[in-house]
Amino acid sequence: MTDTTIPPGAAENRPGAPAGTPPARAKRRGRGRATAGEGRMAALLVSPTLLVLAVVVLYPTIMALNESLYGAKGLDPKTGFISDTEPFVGLQNYADIFGAAGERFWNAFWNTTFFTVVTVVLETLIGVVMALIMHRAFQGRALVRASILIPWAVPTAISALLWRWIFNSDGVANALIGHQILWTTEGFHAKAAVIIAEVWKTAPFIGLLVLAGLQVIPAEVHEAARMDGASALRRFWHITLPLVKPALLVAVLFRCLDALRMFDLPYILIGAQKHSVETLSMLAQNEASNVRFGPAAAYAVLLFLYVLLIALGFVRLLGADVIGDTGGPRKSAGKRRWFTSTRQAEATS
Repeated sequence: MTDTTIPPGAAENRPGAPAGTPPARAKRRGRGRATAGEGRMAALLVSPTLLVLAVVVLYPTIMALNESLYGAKGLDPKTGFISDTEPFVGLQNYADIFGAAGERFWNAFWNTTFFTVVTVVLETLIGVVMALIMHRAFQGRALVRASILIPWAVPTAISALLWRWIFNSDGVANALIGHQILWTTEGFHAKAAVIIAEVWKTAPFIGLLVLAGLQVIPAEVHEAARMDGASALRRFWHITLPLVKPALLVAVLFRCLDALRMFDLPYILIGAQKHSVETLSMLAQNEASNVRFGPAAAYAVLLFLYVLLIALGFVRLLGADVIGDTGGPRKSAGKRRWFTSTRQAEATS
């Protein structure tokens, strides 16, 4: 029987280890130095981004929160004198929003939510179809891609003016449907006009991100499934959609956050102070334009919290899919088995 006992001091005298230092402690110390160095380098590289975010996001948010605690200039009800400074009112602006001004706030809140849900759903469906069309190889594909992406390149204000001309009483929309509809007045048709214009403008954005996800899917995967007899619908549902899911979820998240802040399109297309299409951003702008900066800041803070909660909830529920994670060992093992069977099918063919 061979004796495998390590002589005392042999481990301590290995090359690269300090004299008298146990090997495990030396390894931990070296790893700690490397981790500390990597952490300092990471902090150095991220610091410019954090500085920019602090200037353009954190500082305005703090100032808006501070401004929301002050009232409007004018007659002071306590003293009866005209005040040249904004009086401190605490949370009174928020109490007024949920009290005296509650009807207008909730109308704007539901309009914002309705526009977000409807437009994002329609844009996702149409954007996926656009991506599938742009991904196919056919003659004139470059021209089709350019024509699909043109609406996204048009500025929103120009797009709103274009659709306002289309939805005029004597415009193209009424000429096509054969009915006289006042699209830019109060009513559900005003909501429909905003939804049509918004979907036309931003569906190519989702199509572009989904197209980027489609182009990284290996062609051999679809070819193997086609040889196994899978139909086009089954290939899309079981292969294309799961592999393009991270890109699709990122596009949907961006569109949700953008739609919640919708302002310029309904403001230009329909007009200001329209009950049917007034959003939270339009409500805050209306208060600021009337020199009521405190209530306007309160509306802006509530909108910020709404957007923040939606973003946190979205990432919390779908965080792994957004960052492209495999979803744990079970899903990873399932994908490995699927790719193994695919390779076996290719070898058999």
